Amino acid sequence: MVIDSETSGSHHRRLTFAAFLNTNLSADEEEQSPHGAADVINPSSNQQRQSNATSGDSSPNQVLSPWNQTYSPYYTDTTTTPTMSPSPWNQTYSPYYKSPWIYQTRNIDDDDSDNGLIGTIVRQEGHVYSLAASGDLLFTGSDSKNIRVWKDLKDFAGFKSTSGLVKAIVITGDNRIFTGHQDGKIRVWRGSKRRTGGYSRIGSLPTLKEFLTKSVNPKNYVEVRRRKNVLRIRHYDAVSCLSLNEELGLLYSGSWDKTLKVWRLSDSKCLESIQAHDDAINTVAAGFDDLLFTGSADGTLKVWKRELQGRGTKHFLVNVLMKQENAVTALAVNLTALVVYCGSSDGTVNFWEGKKYLSHGGTLRGHRMAVLCLAAAGSLVLSGGADKNICVWRRNGDGTHSCLSVLMNHVGPVKCLAAVEEVEEDGEGRWIVYSGSLDKSVKVWRVKETASRVIT
Repeated sequence: MVIDSETSGSHHRRLTFAAFLNTNLSADEEEQSPHGAADVINPSSNQQRQSNATSGDSSPNQVLSPWNQTYSPYYTDTTTTPTMSPSPWNQTYSPYYKSPWIYQTRNIDDDDSDNGLIGTIVRQEGHVYSLAASGDLLFTGSDSKNIRVWKDLKDFAGFKSTSGLVKAIVITGDNRIFTGHQDGKIRVWRGSKRRTGGYSRIGSLPTLKEFLTKSVNPKNYVEVRRRKNVLRIRHYDAVSCLSLNEELGLLYSGSWDKTLKVWRLSDSKCLESIQAHDDAINTVAAGFDDLLFTGSADGTLKVWKRELQGRGTKHFLVNVLMKQENAVTALAVNLTALVVYCGSSDGTVNFWEGKKYLSHGGTLRGHRMAVLCLAAAGSLVLSGGADKNICVWRRNGDGTHSCLSVLMNHVGPVKCLAAVEEVEEDGEGRWIVYSGSLDKSVKVWRVKETASRVIT
């Protein structure tokens, strides 16, 4: 009888599951990487990289590489760097990420330098619900309660609220940032003059002083449901939209509580609280000639005008431009051409033009699903939809519109848009466009008003 030399004189021990995996991993390394070379992700690669994540089931034997290599939680040999394992627990990790965002770039083609994708910022978790651009700074809001600040597409700063998903962001000329939140609050922030990249919260709307003063008088309360009264100057549901009219020194806020509120920027006082719609207000836009536009889930687009009343001013309803079954989801105003654009849940964009009398100019049909956001940029208007696309429209001299291009790199609904004009010596209108999506990314595009290629 022949006895195997490996088992003679010793008790047979069954391999553990972890040891079995290590055995297979070592065998794979000998076949695939005889020199022990690691699979390193090229930082300059144009391919989209996997979002960075941390695992709650981390093991002390994990190999953490500053080069963002792939590791296996069952790898135990720290003398060499492992290759990618088919284990479902594989994650990508780098200790050098300072925020839950990954900066990615993909240069546009040389033969089409006027239009295309410039870069992408991918977030680890959550969705991008709001963004605003001011100069070379980009502010992004998400469902993590964070407001991140980016400069030249690099992580520049950030600040966090105690509660409330960030649904809207606007920025004033004096460097104040107003954010609307899911918890019904409007928070106010300001950048530090002493410390670069420093932002701090300086208050909220309504102010604590006004809240305490108004709360004493029972006449300042309104009944929102049976046996529940709330203070008139305060939103009791999500603040879905914000809009600025800095010429008049006013801030407008729309909410799912169906109310429109008017705030004075100089002292943060609530001037008006209007029961504007029969359903949630989805969008608000300050217009021309003291006009204000509001769109709601009740399917109406309403026009309000600021007029003198006594010693002060008040907003009066002057027109209902649209009344339909589909919800009004987005608004944008071209202040130069005096055009109002309205996006709906049926995928259409209607527009009205004129100063004294707004007349319907037509309908833009470029989306298969709901239009979620609009942005006006010179003679261009951009529409982002639930179909993951961004349509770039140009208003021609005769008032008609042409579709210049359809930007299709998002893999989720496009929730918000912002545009900043790019300074050019030739005077041609070129714009940097930021798009936030529910695919957890922000994409940066360059579009040109004089683009020759037109999609019909």
